[in-house]
Amino acid sequence: MARMKFMNTEIDNLTMEEALERIDDLIGQNRNAYVVTPNVDHIVQLEKGSELREVYRYADLILTDGKPLVWISKWYKTPIKEKISGSDLFPLLCEMAARKGYRMFFLGAAEGVAARAAEKLKGRYEGLQVVGTYSPPAGFEHDASEMKKIEEMVRAAEPHILIVGLGCPKQEKFILHNRERLGVPISLGLGASLDFESGRLKRAPRWMSDHGLEWLFRITQDPGRLFRRYVINDTKILRLAWKYRH
Repeated sequence: MARMKFMNTEIDNLTMEEALERIDDLIGQNRNAYVVTPNVDHIVQLEKGSELREVYRYADLILTDGKPLVWISKWYKTPIKEKISGSDLFPLLCEMAARKGYRMFFLGAAEGVAARAAEKLKGRYEGLQVVGTYSPPAGFEHDASEMKKIEEMVRAAEPHILIVGLGCPKQEKFILHNRERLGVPISLGLGASLDFESGRLKRAPRWMSDHGLEWLFRITQDPGRLFRRYVINDTKILRLAWKYRH
């Protein structure tokens, strides 16, 4: 399926159901594939010429995460079919994994969060196999022994699906540079999804997500970290929407 040019990247214009089918197919191909989920913040970072460009160049699946991007696509008269947020995709992936016998590994979030998310999800999806969880310490990517430990843990667990929750762009760069060593059929950087599923963070109500207001809810939960991102950096999307209009 051909990709669609959108602003400063390309996207796979799929519904959620089609995205799950593609992920299932990529697992079957077993070639260290990975998925990225561009949102407003990604588009702004891509414009700066950040390392995300390399991540996007080699991504096997690029799924649109964010109502504002859907609105912009409609303004361009090349509508994106559906918003596919990582936090909506994650539980559906777990459901598919439980049904098809795929093993999952959760890497990231604060200490204990990934393990708590695994327990809750195993309780929800009968037969779900989470074969490992690990929350690495800060700065682990610069520690050769930590990186070796992660590689050995993941390879020994032999997951089909690796969920990485380290925040953008750290999680995407980690997947790009380590996917061959880890040898997992498919990896996804899903940000705060582990926090949501563990109960550490609360997700925005559905009506806020559906109306593009999830950012407002998230700011109230972590204003110190997210105010600059959402209110200062991400408003640059308005200028970029105009720049890339057809």
